[in-house]
Amino acid sequence: MHQSVRLALVGDFRPDAVAHQAIPPAIKLAADSLNISVEAEWLPTPEITSTDVLHNFNAIWVVPGSPYQHDQGAFMAITWARENNIPFLGSCGGFQYALIEYARNVMGWQDAAHAETDTEGRMVIAPLSCSLVEQTGDIVIEPGSTIAKAYGKLSTHEGYHCNFGVNPDFGNELADFPLRISARDRQGDVRGIELPHHRFFVATLFQSERASLRHALSPLVVALLTEAGR
Repeated sequence: MHQSVRLALVGDFRPDAVAHQAIPPAIKLAADSLNISVEAEWLPTPEITSTDVLHNFNAIWVVPGSPYQHDQGAFMAITWARENNIPFLGSCGGFQYALIEYARNVMGWQDAAHAETDTEGRMVIAPLSCSLVEQTGDIVIEPGSTIAKAYGKLSTHEGYHCNFGVNPDFGNELADFPLRISARDRQGDVRGIELPHHRFFVATLFQSERASLRHALSPLVVALLTEAGR
């Protein structure tokens, strides 16, 4: 592995956001476990007006915090990672936007929309039947998936901070495309996706980084930095 990794944290930092508080210690814990140095830089979405600002990073993490100040900046970062085989992690808002980006740019759904900010179009992301703001829940992981390899098991218990998730109708449409649903809750709702044949392209509605708040490793952050350091 390379001994130094540059990680872009795409999102608009808010000191009161629990996930944003958890991200720096999650990175440090993962870096220490891998014995590597990680230079993590916050990239506010308004500053991403071209992909030039992304070129010198080994990995991209689109962090929680939707709606972003500049949605196109978030989408640009996701497209760059997906098309250029750059290790990518999306959590919460990053998960939601990764699905919309894929719907628009791979599936051809130019009207793919998010119910939090859009009033027209095909709602890829819709209101949850029950709020998951500061809730926790069980996750069932698909065998053989990237998420399963990261966790080393087929279930976990994770925290959330969201009111929006995957429209079930959209989840059904994914069956004809490579993007894989690799984690669900006990009720079968989509909680994690990944892109096969990509070095590392994983996004989850849950916030695995919250593990750092109890001084535990986030397996997904470890997996992201491992791939970024190869």
